[in-house]
Amino acid sequence: MKVDRRVWLRSFRMACALLLAGSTVVGCGGGARVFPRQDPLVKRAFHPFDGERWIGNGVAYGPHRDGQFPGGPEPSKAEVRQDLELIAGHWSLLRLYGAVGPTETILEVIREDQLDLKVMLGIWIDVEERRSETGELLESFPEAQAANRREIEAAARLAATYPDIVLWVSVGNETQVFWSAHRIPPDLLIRCVREVRARTVVPVTVADDFNFWNKPDSRAVAREIDFIVTHMHPLWNGVLLDDAVDWTRRVLADVQAVHPEHTIVLGETGWATQKHDVGEQATLMRGQPGEEEQKIYYDAISAWIERERIVSFFFEAFDENWKGGEHPNEVEKHWGLFRADRTPKKAMSDGT
Repeated sequence: MKVDRRVWLRSFRMACALLLAGSTVVGCGGGARVFPRQDPLVKRAFHPFDGERWIGNGVAYGPHRDGQFPGGPEPSKAEVRQDLELIAGHWSLLRLYGAVGPTETILEVIREDQLDLKVMLGIWIDVEERRSETGELLESFPEAQAANRREIEAAARLAATYPDIVLWVSVGNETQVFWSAHRIPPDLLIRCVREVRARTVVPVTVADDFNFWNKPDSRAVAREIDFIVTHMHPLWNGVLLDDAVDWTRRVLADVQAVHPEHTIVLGETGWATQKHDVGEQATLMRGQPGEEEQKIYYDAISAWIERERIVSFFFEAFDENWKGGEHPNEVEKHWGLFRADRTPKKAMSDGT
């Protein structure tokens, strides 16, 4: 049969357009692969259980001790083992923020020691380029692209290697909220998410502050993921201790109202035990930090979490002195339920 070349060419172009509409060329981490876009997204089952036991009351874990930091000296296996034994005495679910560095050691120890711990694995995504308001490329950051690629490759490998431990994968951390110091374009984040979903079988999510997820603009990212991870810190938002749990409940309901079709996970909430008297921490935080205050919030939020079955990660297991500025009172150093030397604070030492 003779075919009109113009008709054939038009049909071919239409087919290509349809193919591209169902795929994405991944640029996350400098990659250039084509991954099919699942439309509509078939959500993977979110199951916060170990057998029949609900394990949704978890903790965020950063393993770096004094003198250690991401990209620098890392904790030894013995130090990781000590941490995980402490954690396993209180929780069965922990959140990790990156897939490189000590993450594989953490998963190895959990398996070797047969610890009763499941993990939400993180992928740290950083800024790959800087553009003008008109979209013109001003600067590229090849080191960040390479680091993002290493994170994605490591997460895909670890999720496949430890399917008995890794329950979920979270792509990026606070990359969309307006105040983030490492904001990335939503399309870059979505490309990363699509690649991770294409290369794993577990549910995939994105973690960000409630001030992103409570906006209609967040729906574009939400359409790509299996569940939502949100952060809400009453202390940072000027909330006093007496209203902290009620505030958390109200804000969580606001996020749920924007995304009624999604399970909402509380990826971070906590109460610091110290703050500095300068900077935003001095002006934004109206609540009183302290060990007694942390214990009150921890006990109250834990009771609510258990009662309502809200999958949550208390922020955080251990103080991390590499964070924040040089002053020892910097608030970012003081969110742990245990001190940096692994001694317990009041919330972990009063019959908890």
